[in-house]
Amino acid sequence: MQNIAVVTGASSGIGAATARRLAREDFHVVVAARRLDRLEALVKEIGANATAVECDVTSDDSVAGLAEAVTELGGPVTLLVNNAGGARGLDQVADGSVGDWQWMYDVNVLGTLRVTKALLPVLEASGRGTIVTVGSTAAFTPYEGGGGYVAAKHAQTALVGTLRLELSGRPVRVIEIDPGMVRTDEFAVNRFGGDQAKADSVYAGVKEPLVADDIADCIAWTATRPQHVNVDRLVVRPIAQAAQHKVHREH
Repeated sequence: MQNIAVVTGASSGIGAATARRLAREDFHVVVAARRLDRLEALVKEIGANATAVECDVTSDDSVAGLAEAVTELGGPVTLLVNNAGGARGLDQVADGSVGDWQWMYDVNVLGTLRVTKALLPVLEASGRGTIVTVGSTAAFTPYEGGGGYVAAKHAQTALVGTLRLELSGRPVRVIEIDPGMVRTDEFAVNRFGGDQAKADSVYAGVKEPLVADDIADCIAWTATRPQHVNVDRLVVRPIAQAAQHKVHREH
């Protein structure tokens, strides 16, 4: 039977690009996100190798429904891509919005926890499971104005590292992909509350930031290595970004 991959946050950006790529790698891809209309359009584009499931990773009941829908497909579940996440605001710690910080923690950290817990039994039962979590270079490098997102991504990477230790000896790989600057349709726009001008300024003068397909390629590559090969952490940046604080911009 066809192997099943589950991708959260699949309605746009890296998640949607990953779903398309995994379908080409002959996975049956379960695309999960809150915006069902976008998921249905994506499934129509991909074809028979995809199934849409509406899911909010901040809801225990919604995640339980995702796990049930995945199990009902009947095939071996061999891959989970924890991609749902996001940032809100660029506040300094002294002015940090508690509401924004709570949202970032709930989506990035607890969302990863909820979905991983829900799908771990079927991933292990496949005998060849893989969990790929999309983090960020913010997971190990703080930057001014990024406190809430940095804290959430640090916590997420701690979760992933702990999980790898706890699953030692069991047939589930644990992989972390940490992108730097990736230009997608929504990440920066959402961060700045829909302000397109602020979002565009993040990438101003950067000749070639990464795009969603670049990260999808990395995810597919790590997930399709021989099962005994575990890529613990893959850090990927555009050539223009030498470090979190050093970006070459053309003027």
